[in-house]
Amino acid sequence: MSDARLNQSAKEIKARAAEWLERQERPDWSPADQAALDQWLAQSTAHEVAYVRLQSAWERTERLVILRPLAEAKSAPRRISPLLMRVAAAVALVAMLGATAAYFVLQPRDRTYSTAVGGRETVTFADGTRIELNTNTVLRARMTTDQRIVWLDKGEAFFRVKHDATHPFIVMIGAHRVTDIGTQFSVRRGKQNVQVAVTQGRVTFDAPGIASQAALLMQGDVATASAKSMTVVRKSESALNDELGWRRGMIVFRHTTLAAACAELNRYNRVKLVVTDPDAASRTIGATFRTNDVELFARVAEVALGLHVTDRGDEIDISR
Repeated sequence: MSDARLNQSAKEIKARAAEWLERQERPDWSPADQAALDQWLAQSTAHEVAYVRLQSAWERTERLVILRPLAEAKSAPRRISPLLMRVAAAVALVAMLGATAAYFVLQPRDRTYSTAVGGRETVTFADGTRIELNTNTVLRARMTTDQRIVWLDKGEAFFRVKHDATHPFIVMIGAHRVTDIGTQFSVRRGKQNVQVAVTQGRVTFDAPGIASQAALLMQGDVATASAKSMTVVRKSESALNDELGWRRGMIVFRHTTLAAACAELNRYNRVKLVVTDPDAASRTIGATFRTNDVELFARVAEVALGLHVTDRGDEIDISR
């Protein structure tokens, strides 16, 4: 198929998605219309992706419109759509309550969830979505009848999302965005990159600053994105289960360097493991530990790897 044909097809799909979004704003939207939309979304992944991305842009535009002055709303065409009616009502509320009071009325209420170092927490929402927070994690959630969006400010979380094509579930990680298409997935926010691993279903992953379009990740895909690049690899179910061992309070190492293993355990503990020389750091280890058992890890390093261990209270040094 030629590039022109592909571009034309993408434009047609985007236009159709826009038509669906506009129709949903009408007061006569019916269960039959919803069934037709669901059928159209099920026909193609391209339909789902176009609809989800356009709906996200639609919602951002809608929030900006609400903040426009009343004079601009008055200059709109005589035929008033339901969207403009909501805008007019919001502006009237601003005039009635005053700018400060109306600001708090109009802003969606976000809730913040967090865990301490070594902690875990499971959050369940009214729509059936469950989020498991790993150690030292901060997550904000905006779950309303119109929006389902969370911000992973730091740390790691596993998402079991109740799919709703008309209200997509979106995870923001800085400028990166993950959009659910019926799935279970984990997101880990590091200092330099973001990692998304899909254990069931599909997600789209938007990474800013990267020339390619949003990546569609399938079950078993693990995407790692930095500010300027993205890589996607496929992992086995057992490998993904190992990486998600923290959900069971465990960390699984498979031929992992001692330096990497210590860094991973340090995420869960206030007593830090420090490898003080390159030779020891490059040794590899294969074992399973509880997330909070740094003492056992130190003993294994001492006995099995023949390394020297010094306990300094809040720090355990490992060397040759």
